[in-house]
Amino acid sequence: MESNLYDVIVIGGGPAGLTAGIYLSRAKAKVLILNEGITGGQMVLTHKIANYPGISSISGYMLAKTMENQATKFGCDIKSNIMISDLKLNGLIKEIQINKSDVFKSKSVIIATGGKSRLLNVSGEKEFTGRGISYCATCDGDFFQDKNIIVIGGGNSALEEAVSLTQYAKKVTIVHQFDHFQAHEHAVKEAKNNEKINFIMESEIVEFSGQESLSDVKIKNIKSKEIAEIKTEGAFVFIGYTPQTNFIKDKVNLNNFGEIKVDNRLQTNIKGVFAAGDVRVKKIRQITTATSDGTIAALNALDYIKDLRPI
Repeated sequence: MESNLYDVIVIGGGPAGLTAGIYLSRAKAKVLILNEGITGGQMVLTHKIANYPGISSISGYMLAKTMENQATKFGCDIKSNIMISDLKLNGLIKEIQINKSDVFKSKSVIIATGGKSRLLNVSGEKEFTGRGISYCATCDGDFFQDKNIIVIGGGNSALEEAVSLTQYAKKVTIVHQFDHFQAHEHAVKEAKNNEKINFIMESEIVEFSGQESLSDVKIKNIKSKEIAEIKTEGAFVFIGYTPQTNFIKDKVNLNNFGEIKVDNRLQTNIKGVFAAGDVRVKKIRQITTATSDGTIAALNALDYIKDLRPI
């Protein structure tokens, strides 16, 4: 079992987890990254990233592979497409069981499982994600210069991002299922005063379609049940965000949104257990903020294990 004892186990292989793995393994710590999906997290869904410092343009997949290669080059072990079945996080030695059989132990754990935008779950959504459908205006807005796009949602994020997108788009149409918005009054006023924005209320998206990229959406009026098809070159979905914390909801302290509470060292309520990236309580969610969190959590995890008595 000694071969299964690590200095730090990182749960999650997105930008926060991979960055933590890079910093830890480069510091000669024995590190394991456990990732339930494919390495890269949400960034692999982004067709093109143009706002990562030092890189003019790169696909999300290639950026993820670059980070993964860096981590493994420094000696980080990575296991992807696994399923975590149990965790024991209290005590000096943490235990994580995967696939109902294999148990890995560590002195410290960094939770970096990220989150995901809430999906509409309608026909064509998965097919056109990254090919016209986006969940991040900051990431992808400039790809829709002088194009007609739609924004789905009625909260603060939807209206604020719709206004932000008008600096690129020719026209922005907000589609919302209610006859009123849930956003703050100033956000609603700003959107309504923007001449580039129009509104389709009491309606919902029922289908996305196109060829190589998104070109059409079907919108159903909730009251009349009538379905209209409109042309659009982009769709931004802002209907909420879901942190991936179900597997640890009874293990660490979460807020009302399911996000992990941390202190200024990114440590949870359990000593030696840290959280980084979109999974923790935070306002700004970008690849750069995730990598920043990964760095901070890794360095604090190193300080934590150095202070432990020899095990």
